[in-house]
Amino acid sequence: MRFLHPEYGVWLVAAFAVVALLKWRVRWRAAAFTVLLPSLKAYRASLFRRAPFAILAIAAAFTSLALMQPVIPYSQTDLSSRGLDIVLLMDLSSSMQEEMGSGQGRVTSTVTTGPTRMDAVKNAVKTFVRMRRDDRIGLVVFSDNPYVISPLTFDHEYLLHYIDFIDDKILQGEGQTAIGDGLALSNYMLARQATPTSRGHQVIVLLTDGESNRGREPVEVLAESKEAGIRVHVIGVDLESDVKEKPTVQMLMAAVEQNGGKYFDAGSERELIAASRTIDSIEKGLLTSRVYVRDVPVYQWFAIPALVALAAALALRAIPYFVDQT
Repeated sequence: MRFLHPEYGVWLVAAFAVVALLKWRVRWRAAAFTVLLPSLKAYRASLFRRAPFAILAIAAAFTSLALMQPVIPYSQTDLSSRGLDIVLLMDLSSSMQEEMGSGQGRVTSTVTTGPTRMDAVKNAVKTFVRMRRDDRIGLVVFSDNPYVISPLTFDHEYLLHYIDFIDDKILQGEGQTAIGDGLALSNYMLARQATPTSRGHQVIVLLTDGESNRGREPVEVLAESKEAGIRVHVIGVDLESDVKEKPTVQMLMAAVEQNGGKYFDAGSERELIAASRTIDSIEKGLLTSRVYVRDVPVYQWFAIPALVALAAALALRAIPYFVDQT
């Protein structure tokens, strides 16, 4: 506890001391001119009869403390977080219906018994969405052409619901891989839903199992993303070894790294989920902490006892026994 105006208390105590001194001198002067002076000691009033004055002194002391404006310093920390705008860009080309692991040569049967690449991607995407509570997340899918499944939203339950709806029939009749067009639509959606503080806080996560064979050149679109302040991360889903060695795929990997993103090679569902967790650890929103220190007034701690003491002193003054004798 501290007092904002300690000087008030000093002046009030001094004033009360002066009043008490004057009262004592007046009483002594009155007693000096009485014929009963020799017997004054024998008939001095009981100290108990001075209770009103003592209580009044206590009231004055508490009043002084209250007028000094006592406060208790109180600190409060304000935490605020600003999430990211993230577009999940999913490849729905025909090869995504192949069994996960076939690109690594681990599947010998022609019959699909395990989860497909699309199933593995959906599980990884749902895991990623559940980890990003403070972010606006949108969903774009592509094959021959890109389509917006969900704009940027904080309603992640809604988003998870729509991820479950994605299957091999959603883009029936298509089957190629237009990575560049998918990136361009993602850039456009981020630009349309941007806020004044969005620049530098926008991310695209591309999940694909092949090379671009339709539409715009992905490397050119990546340059546009970089110019707009958008980071692009790419997860290669069970890419076959001969696909990885193709010049276009090598150029895409290099362009992603040069533009500030990361390229992940996920040959299994476990590696796919690990890649999504790594992106989650890389892309963190902004957390700000501000500490406010303010004074909480506690004058009532002294004002209330002062009022009670004053009332008690006045009540005692009403009793003839406690009236000052001169």
